This record gives sequence, C-alpha cells and structure tokens, in this order.
Amino acid sequence: MNHGLFIVLEGIDGTGKSTQTRLLADWFREQGREVVASREPTDGPWGSKLRATAATGRLPAEEELELLLRDRRDHVAQLIAPALAAGKVVILDRYYFSTMAYQGSRGMDPAEIRRQNEAFAPVPDLLFVLDLDVDTALSRIGGRGDTANEFEKHESLAKCREIFLTLVGEPFVHLVATDPGPAAVQARLREIVADHC
Repeated sequence: MNHGLFIVLEGIDGTGKSTQTRLLADWFREQGREVVASREPTDGPWGSKLRATAATGRLPAEEELELLLRDRRDHVAQLIAPALAAGKVVILDRYYFSTMAYQGSRGMDPAEIRRQNEAFAPVPDLLFVLDLDVDTALSRIGGRGDTANEFEKHESLAKCREIFLTLVGEPFVHLVATDPGPAAVQARLREIVADHC
C-alpha cells in the first residue's frame, strides 16, 4: 500500500510554481502513482471570491484571511485529506505558507497565521520554496503578458520573499533557486523527491 505523499510548491509570483506543479504531477503519473494536483486559492466559492479581488482591489487583511481560511478548510476536507488517506500524491501550487507571506506583508503575524492553519491543515511532507529575486520575478510576470496586480507590487513581493525564506532550515523545507530555468528546476525537485522516498 502506498502512503499518501503531500508536496507543496511555494514562492513569490513569477517563480514558475504552476509549471513545476504540472511537470511534477506528470512525472509521478509516469511512475504509476495516482496524483491530485491543485492550487490555492481554489476555484470553490471562497477561493473564487479571493481571485476576483486580485484584479479589483484587495479586501481588508482580516477579511482576506477569513476567506483564505474558509477556502482552505473546504480544500482540506474535500480534497487533500481524502486523497492522502487513499494513498495518492497531492501536489499543491500554494498553501498556507503563501497566506503567511502575503498576509504577513500586510502587517499580520506570520507565526499566528501558521498556528491557525496548522490547527486543521496537514503539514506537507515536502515544501519546495521556489526562489527568485523580485526584479526578475516581475519581469517574468510582464513577459507572460500580465500586468502586476495588487498582490504583485515590488515592495509587497520583497516582504513576501523574506517571509518565505524564514522557513528555510525546517527539515521538510527545500529552497530551490529558479534562475537555471524550468528543466533544471524540475530535475532538482525530482532529485529531492527521490531522496525523500
């Protein structure tokens, strides 16, 4: 019986999380594993409301946090916990570490946000923090035809990156520089997964 494996990819916008999530999910499937790849905020009712605010202007920090917590509770109950219990590989593009970073950049306490989340949300087996300097990240966002939204301003992203980097040193956290490009990053992720398993 395979045990479930829970992997989370984090980092500021522009680090390639969505691409790496997809590539890693494909790799596991090639090995015959059942994979659930998802993202946060989700496309559920709370997550959709949050995604809409990225374009229209952010909500007050406390209101945003409440929506994130509601969205995550649903995500854990309906998808993450059942998939792990069934022995599947769960790969997430963002999780509560993004909440710590993005709400933390607005002045909220990242440690308190983590405590609230870990009261109900399982800690991942592996957390990949995809790291890139803010200027390069912003040029990548522009390069994909997007304009930086309220979540993607330089000062805010710099604070977010600082908070992500505070996680480094915990045994399940792996910092992966994304400068070498998508293929090299994916090779590094697979290497770390192979060592873990």
